[in-house]
Amino acid sequence: MKNNIDIKWEELGFNIVNTKSMYFSKCKFDEDWKDGSLIPFGNIELSPAACVLNYGQGVFEGTKSFRTKKNNIILFRPDMNAKRIKHSSKRLCIPEMSETFFLKSVFKTVKDNIDYIPPLGKGSLYIRPVIWGTSPILGVGPAEEYTFLIYVCPVGPYFKKGIKPLDLIITTEFHRAAPKGIGNAKAIGNYSASLLPVIEAKKRGYDEVIYLDASNDSIIEEVGSANIFIVKDNILKTPQLNGSILPGITRDSVIKIASDLLKMRVEETNVSLTDLLNADEVFCVGTAVVVTPVGSVTHKTKKFLFNNGRMGDCTMRLREKLIKIQKQEIQDPFGWIYDLKDNL
Repeated sequence: MKNNIDIKWEELGFNIVNTKSMYFSKCKFDEDWKDGSLIPFGNIELSPAACVLNYGQGVFEGTKSFRTKKNNIILFRPDMNAKRIKHSSKRLCIPEMSETFFLKSVFKTVKDNIDYIPPLGKGSLYIRPVIWGTSPILGVGPAEEYTFLIYVCPVGPYFKKGIKPLDLIITTEFHRAAPKGIGNAKAIGNYSASLLPVIEAKKRGYDEVIYLDASNDSIIEEVGSANIFIVKDNILKTPQLNGSILPGITRDSVIKIASDLLKMRVEETNVSLTDLLNADEVFCVGTAVVVTPVGSVTHKTKKFLFNNGRMGDCTMRLREKLIKIQKQEIQDPFGWIYDLKDNL
């Protein structure tokens, strides 16, 4: 390995590992983003009055690069991350960047840290683009200057000992996001709201929390860090994007695979508590978990099992199809795979 990298790939978790470099660029409030540069991975300096520290003006993305069966290094649908960070930026009054600028910056960062991409089957290179309002500000308002930074980190498989169906609990005490708020933006503040509920849930032995719509406590919204799907009578349903739900990239991918490849009926609609608790299968989707079955959901004091606590057939087929596309084991009919060597 180059750069004297000494990583025990089998021991990788989802923790920070120092890498070679990160991408760094700045932009004024009323200007366009200009090419930045690669700098050594490390700490950055911020004013204590930085807008992001005081008022949370920041957005981020998460995607992965990994090696495939064809011995290629690929990224999965990074164009969708580019579109989403542009949407999130607009909502938080951050200068929007073009899709071309975003992708060029991501590919440049991955290439420079290529030695940190785990071997096939050992994990992936997690990519974290972030934009912060970094100039000092005292009164509430948008920052005058912004920092765009991309850092990367090798991570191991999410499930090292096989897929374990999740044990979830529905919270009636907390909401994740408010209607007409910033729930549909990948804003940094959205995730701090989920910290206390998930800590309390894990103390009780649950894996994660299912949140209800803040305007209607009988409608499902999403899991703290993932979108949710149910299957009933071979019909796939997921909560519709109503303004408070994050438009997940894995969510969109699963919908397309189900409708176009598996020929399933897919409905983006209101999913009620009754729909959820009477489902044949339930699963979560996201960049980290990919497609993960839900074995049980607890509502108040009652636990509901799905498929006897095991992964259902529909969940398995969707997961396998998505992973095979990502690993280039089967043809990519959607143009989702971006080969690193073709984008430099």
